[in-house]
Amino acid sequence: MGGIPRGQTPWGIRRAAVIAAWLGALVLAPIGAVAQGTQTAPAKPAPAVAPAETKPAPADPKAAPAEAKSKPAVPKPAVSEEIQNVRAELDAAKADLEQREKILSGPNVGSGDLTRAREGIEGIADKIRHVIDITTPRLEAARERLTQLGPKPKEGEEGEDVARERTEREHAVAEIDETQRLARSLLVQTDQIIDQVSNRRRAAFTRGLFERSTALVSPDLWMRIAADVPRDLRALQSAVEDTVALFARNGTIGNLLLLGVAFGISIALYFGRRNIAPRLGRRDAKAVAPSQRKKLLAAWRVFLLGTIPAIIGSYAVYYALDATDLLPLRLLPVAGAILGGLAFVAYVEALADGLLSPGKPSWRVATMSDAAASRVTRLAVGIAVVISVVKSIEALNSGLSAALPISIATRGIGALATALILAIGLHRFADSAEQEEACFGPYVAPEATTGIGGPARLLGWAAAVVIAIAALVGYVAFAAFVIDQLVWTAGLLVLLFLLTSSADTFIGGTLGDDTKFATALQANTGLRKRSINQIAVLASGFARVVLVLIAALLALAPWGLDSTDVFSSVRTAFFGFKVGDVTISLSTIALAIGLLILGMTLTRAIQRWLEQTYLPATDLDAGLRNSISTIAGYVGFLLTLALAFSYLGLSLEKLTIVAGALSVGIGFGLQSIVNNFVSGLLLLWERPIRVGDQVLIGDSEGIVKRISVRSTEIQTFDRSAVIVPNSNLISGIVKNRVRGDRTGRVSITVSVLRNQDPVRAAELLMNCAQAQPDVLKEPPPRVVFRKIGDPFLEFELIAMIVDISLSLKVQNDLNFAVFQTLSGAGMIPALGPGSSVVTVQGLDSFQSAMGQIASTFTPPQRPGEQAGPARAAEDRLDEAEPMRSAEAARRRAGS
Repeated sequence: MGGIPRGQTPWGIRRAAVIAAWLGALVLAPIGAVAQGTQTAPAKPAPAVAPAETKPAPADPKAAPAEAKSKPAVPKPAVSEEIQNVRAELDAAKADLEQREKILSGPNVGSGDLTRAREGIEGIADKIRHVIDITTPRLEAARERLTQLGPKPKEGEEGEDVARERTEREHAVAEIDETQRLARSLLVQTDQIIDQVSNRRRAAFTRGLFERSTALVSPDLWMRIAADVPRDLRALQSAVEDTVALFARNGTIGNLLLLGVAFGISIALYFGRRNIAPRLGRRDAKAVAPSQRKKLLAAWRVFLLGTIPAIIGSYAVYYALDATDLLPLRLLPVAGAILGGLAFVAYVEALADGLLSPGKPSWRVATMSDAAASRVTRLAVGIAVVISVVKSIEALNSGLSAALPISIATRGIGALATALILAIGLHRFADSAEQEEACFGPYVAPEATTGIGGPARLLGWAAAVVIAIAALVGYVAFAAFVIDQLVWTAGLLVLLFLLTSSADTFIGGTLGDDTKFATALQANTGLRKRSINQIAVLASGFARVVLVLIAALLALAPWGLDSTDVFSSVRTAFFGFKVGDVTISLSTIALAIGLLILGMTLTRAIQRWLEQTYLPATDLDAGLRNSISTIAGYVGFLLTLALAFSYLGLSLEKLTIVAGALSVGIGFGLQSIVNNFVSGLLLLWERPIRVGDQVLIGDSEGIVKRISVRSTEIQTFDRSAVIVPNSNLISGIVKNRVRGDRTGRVSITVSVLRNQDPVRAAELLMNCAQAQPDVLKEPPPRVVFRKIGDPFLEFELIAMIVDISLSLKVQNDLNFAVFQTLSGAGMIPALGPGSSVVTVQGLDSFQSAMGQIASTFTPPQRPGEQAGPARAAEDRLDEAEPMRSAEAARRRAGS
């Protein structure tokens, strides 16, 4: 260092230190301080050379930023253990899904491969959804914490603690977000696999259904059958020889005894169902009009006693053949088909017997004539026998590995036989010519007596034609599918009818009628009879919906629809599916409705407590108490509505947008419509007017028939319809005669003679009112003494009746009864009121003068004769004399 000039040594050292610091900050930030120390190490001897001129490094303005930027960076946080476990689950799910996709991508994918690829995928999807559900709250919490830190400053430095917290929050958000994105990607992959499996199954089903084989009318088919028959006969002979050999080898006493016991049990059960079961069904042919409950119980007894023994007997024989190994494995399905066919025929026969009851029309559940019931039973049993025989022969062909032409011919001939039996049965259901109505006018169809309507017969004829044509032209698989689907659907519909009828009778009848159960339920729960009837209707309706859905799923089963796909779709619809950005969940909607009902129930309970317990104990007037109760009801309703909307995910911002759109519409001229709409809601909510009420609006009085959100329909007593806007009902004056209850008031005015006892008259009027059955006993009828007149006493009879709609009837009956009673007692004059007879006194002299004038102008007559006018006048005077005498006697009696 001695050769370096003194004036240049400090500058070179400082320049080397600055360069080293910048390089360390830009390239090796974590070890910048160490790099700076190593670069400045040769400068240590400098102070010994020139201690007076040496200056500290921070004096250089360029060295300060270098030192500031050389701080160690915050280390990146490690992945949490919980996220590692979640990632491990997702990795396992991903490996499983990739394996399933590999199965589907194979060259020859069969039904077994599709089953393996589809089976268990719902469990994987549930695990992935669970991962998304548990990480979503954590992701939202991490984002909220990161948001609270604010944006990262662009200028200046951030504190070490804040920087560390920001790094941790960013890392947490990133790892959870990556986990969720991976989970959502795997969830989409599961949906794609499910769709791929479903599409392939539908394609295979359609391809096999419409695959065409050799037509039955083709000579080539029968030539090939003739060529293949010897080989198939040898195969049958070989199967028989194998069976004999198995009997010789395995025919021990134990096996033969087990097989014999199984056959004995089966024969006994089949014999019992044919002869003993009808007696146990307890359907007396002499019974007249049994109840629907007894009919259904008898139908179920007959059906179960005819089906269960056959199934047990067939299974016993099949189990014995399988356990004893007395039948070759390739022939065991043949035995199963034969035994299953016998059980199927027994099932069809028992179902038809229980539902249609041939020969016992009083026990018939379905409305049908006896002849039609017998025809339907024979038709159903005949088709079941043909199908069982065909299925058994098909199983034999499969067990013998018969040639394809023989299998085609078997299925085709079976389809033609089924179509022929169906056509014969439908032809027998046609109305005969004697039943047609003979008339000269237009044709009028007679009343159908077959029990099967036109659409059902038309569908049957269409099915018979389609089956026959498909079998003849070579679409044997399609014809067999139509037969199977027709039989399967018919059986389901019959069972559905029996089950729905049972649900309506047993559920609705048990709760709806005056049964012991309904009475006990009403006494223990305090429910009204009408409420129990509503529960019965809802319960039976719910049972109907469930049964129809199950029947629909079972009817779709032969169409290549897998049960897992159905349940997956149902669960997706129930727990949520997306339409765009909106998630619709039936479970969420149901729970929101439940919250709304619960909130409304609590609101009504609080409102009732205020009205009946708390507010009556205060000094508030009745109007203020009513206002407080009403406001409490509205506040509870609004809070409940807000809670239900928040559970559905409807925020106030979305509701604000809807309210803004409505306000714009109202501003453009919808005031009247909105006014009527809101008034209709108030009417439906407060129910000041209900359907069936008798109201008076202006000069129109009638019965309320319908209340909608815009208007109310009132039917007047002359059968006219009056449409009243709802705003008139809210803002106007309406007289409701049945607001509190339907009791009404009837009053009639009666006048009796003044010389009669008023107490006796009042008692007679009371007796007339009390004798009427529609007059209420409490409050009792009363008689008001209105007026003491001349010459009558005026009374008013007032009675309360059970229903205001009976007012005219009761008033009519009361008038008749009162008139008859008072007339019999002599309290009503025979000639009506006294004002109708006018008596003028002091006209005797005028009458004599008029007689003299008449005699002056009358010509003289021969003896024994009188003039016509004089004679007529004399007659009239003679007739008037008794009337004057009666009137004079009446005046004397009144005085």
